[in-house]
Amino acid sequence: MRSFFKVLFFLFATILLSINSTFANEPIDVDTTVVLNQASSDTIAIASDDAPRMEITSISDSAGMSLYSIFRGLIGMFVLIFLAWLVSQNRRAVNWKVVFIGLAFQIVLALGVLYVPAIQWFFEIVGKVFVKILDFTKVGSEFLLGDLMDMSKFGMIFAFQILPTIIFFSALTSVLFYLGIIQKVVYALAWLMVKAMKLSGAESLAVAGNIFLGQTESPLMIKAYLDKMNKSEIFLVMTAGMATVAGGVLAAYVGFLGGDDPVQRLLFAKHLLTASVMAAPGAVVISKIIVPQTEKIEMKAEVTKEKVGANFLDAMSNGTIEGLKLAANVGAMLLVFFAFIAMFNFILVKIGSFTNLNGVIASFTDGSYTELNLQFILGYSLSPLMWAIGVNAQDMTLMGQLLGEKLIASEFVGYTSLASFKASGAFVETKSIIMATYMLCGFANFASIGIQIGGIGSLAPSKRELLSRYGIRALIGGSLASLMSATIVGIILG
Repeated sequence: MRSFFKVLFFLFATILLSINSTFANEPIDVDTTVVLNQASSDTIAIASDDAPRMEITSISDSAGMSLYSIFRGLIGMFVLIFLAWLVSQNRRAVNWKVVFIGLAFQIVLALGVLYVPAIQWFFEIVGKVFVKILDFTKVGSEFLLGDLMDMSKFGMIFAFQILPTIIFFSALTSVLFYLGIIQKVVYALAWLMVKAMKLSGAESLAVAGNIFLGQTESPLMIKAYLDKMNKSEIFLVMTAGMATVAGGVLAAYVGFLGGDDPVQRLLFAKHLLTASVMAAPGAVVISKIIVPQTEKIEMKAEVTKEKVGANFLDAMSNGTIEGLKLAANVGAMLLVFFAFIAMFNFILVKIGSFTNLNGVIASFTDGSYTELNLQFILGYSLSPLMWAIGVNAQDMTLMGQLLGEKLIASEFVGYTSLASFKASGAFVETKSIIMATYMLCGFANFASIGIQIGGIGSLAPSKRELLSRYGIRALIGGSLASLMSATIVGIILG
């Protein structure tokens, strides 16, 4: 337990060192429209344009860091590290120095995005690129769909507004990969991780690649090394895949949460980009606690040369086809999951009616939930963890519901509910919306276990048994990494 007190002291010292500069640059006070009505417990679809909205007009739209937010955040970070330590394969072998450095990376990055002008400028530029990609996608979609893309007439139609973004971004990623641009950026980030956290070259490349690519695409960059990687390295590849999202769906989330408002789009683009980058060191922190490195590692590695096309046009075509498959998969998955949620809720409501639980729940929650359903079960079962990471008491059941939906279904389902809650003004604090944006930004769900076993296992058949054995642990690790990012941002936002 002595090591845990060292971790707690380190977290407290790291945050305190940043307080002076943080308080010297208080967040700008902005007017926000906050509607304090609870959303319906069975809200699934995105609310209509007529619903009251909680508008967030600044990336630091909050009360700012305080001693109380630091205290709450320290509790959350300690709880998350403790949970990772509990499921650790070798608790005595944990390299706490790596944990400290990874946490410091996350804290400094979050502070930089929220308070350092140069870093804010950089993320603003990249965020504008993502917003512009949405505009380019809209031009192509309007050519095919015409007035159906007009949200003022038809509202948000998921198949038309969101899925085309995945297709276009997939094609763009394929072209950038063909030109070698993604490889250069990934190699630079991987070099930093090798030097700072003493990771192996191969696992660093995979973690850095996950910032831009998906959980099965990133391992392609280290295909030549997968069979030789040890348990800790393979587990980090899995955890990083669970803790991050691909660039294509990231762009889709920007459109999802920002809607047709360019200011909101840019705001959530910056937050989602920050969440994606923070997830990389976060995955290292949690992974190296759960499966510590105990073997000799190779510090050097090169990106495996995978051809994505014979030329520019071939790469674009292949990316389009892959994007179409992904978009169709996302659409079909959401259709099925929402249908299953409706079916399970129907059964639970009938049970609640027969046993009079519906009335008890309505009375117990003061009408926030009116019946026995999955949303109620998930919200209340995970609300203690939400309190621990710094969510206020009024919002913690909604946050617990979002995390539960992400785990049992997917992050798309969670973001769907988040967009609905945001539009209807269900959250009491804008801080909860931002924390949820970070918490949901990862592929950690039960379906991803099968995806990794099939995807990574096909690249390294000798590791399939290890992938199967580590599946649940990787799911836990990816979830804890995302929660760590949300906790750190919550401290800074206050």
